[in-house]
Amino acid sequence: MPKYFFNTRIGDELIVDPEGEDLRNPDRAWEVARQMILEVLKSEGTQPALLEAVIEVTDVAGEIVLEFPFTEALLDMPDQSATRH
Repeated sequence: MPKYFFNTRIGDELIVDPEGEDLRNPDRAWEVARQMILEVLKSEGTQPALLEAVIEVTDVAGEIVLEFPFTEALLDMPDQSATRH
């Protein structure tokens, strides 16, 4: 199973994921990145610096597999204030 690393870029700072995670494919890495972003925003709030942050998912060779902007995760959030019938 491929290993993916979830590095967070906030401005010029890069927070490196030293351990990574074994996942079946890039689609699953996208799902994990989205969940990570939602957890950070839930605990830290929507601070301006975080809204400009990006998770850079890399493979073992250090190649970027995908970049996931924090704001993109917000666009996919369901409207929790909506009434469901």
